[in-house]
Amino acid sequence: MTNSFNDTFLKAARGERTDHVPVWYMRQAGRSQPEYRAIKEKYSLFEITHQPELCAYVTRLPVEQYNNDAAILYKDIMSPLPAIGVDVEIKSGIGPVISNPIRSKADVEKLGEINPEEDVPYVLDTIKLLTQEQLTVPLIGFAGAPFTLASYMIEGGPSKNYNKTKSFMYAEPEAWFALMDKLGEMTITYVKSQVKAGAKAIQIFDSWVGALNVEDYRHFIKPVMNRIFSALKEENVPLIMFGVGASHLALEWHDLPLDVVGLDWRLPIQEARAKGITKTVQGNLDPAILLAPWEVIEEKAKAILDQGMAQPGYIFNLGHGVFPEVNPDTLKKLTAFIHEYSASKLSK
Repeated sequence: MTNSFNDTFLKAARGERTDHVPVWYMRQAGRSQPEYRAIKEKYSLFEITHQPELCAYVTRLPVEQYNNDAAILYKDIMSPLPAIGVDVEIKSGIGPVISNPIRSKADVEKLGEINPEEDVPYVLDTIKLLTQEQLTVPLIGFAGAPFTLASYMIEGGPSKNYNKTKSFMYAEPEAWFALMDKLGEMTITYVKSQVKAGAKAIQIFDSWVGALNVEDYRHFIKPVMNRIFSALKEENVPLIMFGVGASHLALEWHDLPLDVVGLDWRLPIQEARAKGITKTVQGNLDPAILLAPWEVIEEKAKAILDQGMAQPGYIFNLGHGVFPEVNPDTLKKLTAFIHEYSASKLSK
């Protein structure tokens, strides 16, 4: 790494004081950028991720354009699943579609194990390329959490209510916990390989776990999440948890051996602090606001920053991912505002 390496994000993730609030955006790699759209006309998501040079370009592009304080690896939470025997395809306008959904314990037992160096070498090569040669900010690696992965594997694709997933969980608890064990081990192995390759932080996406109530989360999900984060803690990199519509689970996440609690826009930061969340928080501008006039964006961002800066340990982000309709210039302007406004406040 060069002497100009920007570690502000890492400091904030550890709860340390910083000169400015660090910022990165979920789904910042691609989505609204014209350069990315041109690439997507030629290649699918999986095809891009299988080409380390191209994938590294897509990953670093928003950092170069917006001056963000962290990069997040361009890939999908589905990326490791083919290695364990899941037949998944990312279909445009639909999302992940799985042709061999889980229906029984026998289906769970058929699942294999991942060997990242053999099964996803392109992911590791992309990380090495970025962290050894190209980035001057931390690279965030990531993985999908067992519940969210299981929801796709059981439903066969995206779902609005997760009825098949929850009914499988309730009716086949032995098979469910066997699936959690399989996915938990896969996640640990996969994430550790990302850190070994050079990732400086890890975010676990449990995008759809908000479909569960607290009691079910504690019984069916929290044990495997505790095991995952306990194992990853050995890697000595910041660990982030995030889900959508899961504000009722924020304290459950805070209880896990992780470093950063990601918040969507439904739970204000000051309310999260009042509930007892003392770890670093990340979030939480509603991404829809990025389509509003700049005056509205600035007002909303300022209010969130004021709440986040009330104590050390805050990372600015969106409450979910960037929309394709968002103007890249808006993200560049927002990043500059976050840096300038927070620096002026933190220097006092």
